Amino acid sequence: MPRRTTLLAIVFGLYPCWLAMMAVHEAGHVLHAWVSGATVSAVRVPLVGFSITELSTNPRPQFVAWGGPVWGCLLPTAVWAIFRRLRWPGWGAMQFFAGFCLVANGTYLGAGWLTRAGDAADLTRHGTPIAVLVAFGLIVVGAGLYLWHLLGARRPEADEDMRVE
Repeated sequence: MPRRTTLLAIVFGLYPCWLAMMAVHEAGHVLHAWVSGATVSAVRVPLVGFSITELSTNPRPQFVAWGGPVWGCLLPTAVWAIFRRLRWPGWGAMQFFAGFCLVANGTYLGAGWLTRAGDAADLTRHGTPIAVLVAFGLIVVGAGLYLWHLLGARRPEADEDMRVE
């Protein structure tokens, strides 16, 4: 794919990636809410802005807060791994999306405590040390950047180099 076409695909792919990343992130909060006995009153994934899961009861706020970033990273990465392993078409797009989710969720927690908003604020308020948020952010952002790097390093023989046996 020519460089200009690749750049256009990335630029026009970012907005759908953003919406899908927020949906997966909120699904993680919902999953943890249900498992912990919390009551979900609303989930909002706006076309512009930031998503939110609203709870009317939340007996385990730290557990629910971790659900978004954890599943927001694990689910896309697992789907990419399945696509890659089975050599399904679109594995490169899934790799880009998984990297996007890793970078977005890692940045959100790793630097989010500075703004004292969202999940990072909830986690620190409920006892998660800032060092844990920063470590999560560094590891997850690094993994996302690595997935993107592998896309940029693709060459015909790379498919064989990356095959998981």
